[in-house]
Parts: sequence; C-alpha cells; structure tokens
Amino acid sequence: QVQLVESGGGSVQAGGSLRLSCAASGYTGSTYCLGWFRQSPGKEREGVAAIYSGSGTTYYGDSVKGRFTITLDSAKKQVYLQMNGLIPEDTAMYYCAGGQRNQYVEFPLRAPEYTYWGQGTQVTVS
Repeated sequence: QVQLVESGGGSVQAGGSLRLSCAASGYTGSTYCLGWFRQSPGKEREGVAAIYSGSGTTYYGDSVKGRFTITLDSAKKQVYLQMNGLIPEDTAMYYCAGGQRNQYVEFPLRAPEYTYWGQGTQVTVS
C-alpha cells in the first residue's frame, strides 16, 4: 500500500543546489520513518538522511552534514532533501525509502531497515 515517488533530480554545477521531493502514500494513521539514500552503479547504497514522523528527529550521513537538510511535511506526506554546496562526489541516483508503518527503525541510515523504495531520481554534479 505504501508508494514513494521521487522528483527534483537534475544536473548542476559544483557549488549549486537542488531540492529533492518524495511523495509518500499509505502512511495515513501511522508513525513512520522516511530516508534518503544514494547509489552509484556497482556500489552499495549510502544513507544520506532520515527523519521520524512522530518526533521529527533527523539523521545525516557524515559526508553531507552541514550541506543537506531533510524535512517532512506530515500533512502532505512529502519528504524533502535540500542539497546545498553540491560537489561531484554527490553524483548518484537518489532514492526515497520508507519503513513499515508503526515499526521502529533502529538504524535509520541503513538500507536494510527499509521496506519501501521509490524508483530514484538522478543527481549529477559537474
């Protein structure tokens, strides 16, 4: 029942900014955790950021702290990733991930914790 759809990816110059969006459906009446992950071909997914719907607590990967910000609009069921100061190393396919409804996510930046995944949106930094 949960569906995640990402948007907002694109190609930007180093130092630029992008804002990714993820529309989530199927979480009405529950608490949940949403995260952003990124992956390059042949490499495992890296946890970028995550947020809990109930507490609003956020988590960030070390490589993006101070540059990226995750936010959640609980009414619209949309999660955002504001990416500033982009560098070429940020180039990857970015995925929105969702945990199961009313289930505690012990490690929010670990991909196996999540059940639902979007199709991904490409971010390229030159």
